[in-house]
Amino acid sequence: MIKQVAAAIVAAYNEEPTIGQIVRTLVDSHLFRDVIVISDGSTDATAEKAVAAGATLVHQFPWKHGKGAAMMHGVAHTDAPILFFLDADLKGLGQKHLESLLMPVLKGECDMSVGLRDRGRFLTALTRFLPLISGERVLNRRIFEDIPDKYLKGFMVETALNYYCRIHRLRICRREMPGLNMRKKMQKVGFLKGLKEYIVMGIQMIRATLIIRYGKFRGDFS
Repeated sequence: MIKQVAAAIVAAYNEEPTIGQIVRTLVDSHLFRDVIVISDGSTDATAEKAVAAGATLVHQFPWKHGKGAAMMHGVAHTDAPILFFLDADLKGLGQKHLESLLMPVLKGECDMSVGLRDRGRFLTALTRFLPLISGERVLNRRIFEDIPDKYLKGFMVETALNYYCRIHRLRICRREMPGLNMRKKMQKVGFLKGLKEYIVMGIQMIRATLIIRYGKFRGDFS
């Protein structure tokens, strides 16, 4: 029996089709002290589905604050020393994925463990050489709390976590997640709007990287 020292935190925006199964998998695993869902201004039944699936805590923001704000809100409502963040649009999540990410941090093998979603054999292997932008990650709480709040916004969150670990020479583990994928934006909002969102996301990620590099130069991550 694994001692429950971790909290699972899911930031969700209009993820009614997937949030219920994600929460059930987290709850049924008995790996977590808390299972927290922050519905970030959702206009569908995301919050209701999370409650029905057995989440420890569900908060509904009245309007969208952004992923980073939702993550910070979730962290503020648990005292767990280990944080397990997940995106809310996952498909195929199983206990084997949870354990694969959680155990290296619990055993002290690394300070942050990041999941690589299943994109097929070639693309999954290729992601090992690309920036870590996955939302599925386990880390020691102090890492998250040491980063200034202004860098925990939008698409800066994952990049900020990566930079903090590198600057402080902390160990990062990458774990392939066979069978784990996600609902594509095109499935959620249609092809044209989904394509636009991917383009905007790419631009925002580049901008986030530049902002964080400047923050590193200023010593904000020391």
